Amino acid sequence: PTAGSAFSDLESQPFYVNSPFGVTLGHNGNLTNSEELKRELFQLDFRHVNTNSDSEVLLNVLALELERAAQHHRLDPEAIFKAVAGVHKRCRGAYAVVAMIAGYGMLAFRDPYGIRPLIIGKNEQMGGTEYVVASESVAIEPLGFKVLRDVAPGEAVFVDEQGRMHSQQCAAATHHTPCIFEYVYFARPDSIIDNISVYKARLRMGE
Repeated sequence: PTAGSAFSDLESQPFYVNSPFGVTLGHNGNLTNSEELKRELFQLDFRHVNTNSDSEVLLNVLALELERAAQHHRLDPEAIFKAVAGVHKRCRGAYAVVAMIAGYGMLAFRDPYGIRPLIIGKNEQMGGTEYVVASESVAIEPLGFKVLRDVAPGEAVFVDEQGRMHSQQCAAATHHTPCIFEYVYFARPDSIIDNISVYKARLRMGE
């Protein structure tokens, strides 16, 4: 877990909610207003959060925004991006997210400051193009995928069940301020984050 207890099975990711649609979420980062959001979710939105994990809070905020954005109980990329914009308005802190929406596809988004890394890879197959999203480039290339690009701060990427990728900037204002500790010791040395070699960054810090 990103917050809470590493000894709790209930706080292991990914988290899942069955309503609306069925959403599974994995999250890297930390929300700075998770306690405030937890109270809002209970008092205003009637949603109960079971753990001390801020990832579960983030999932419930996303689920609520998807419910509000859905048109006639259906989702399309426009509604999904509207929901992510709602998440950006409510959530503060660092979050790089990958989620699966049952029957629709894969959603990934990054906070408006791009604090945590998030990168897209693609693989051209006979049946079409496959996409993968991960925190670091080193998770993508061993799978046979090529790095496509980083997810921009505030951007959301949605890959539908037909394998089509949609992307949109969902934050009103962005400012790229990545966490220095990715380059100091979080990331693997052979990763490329936001077009910067982690290994070369460490050499330059040493100099």
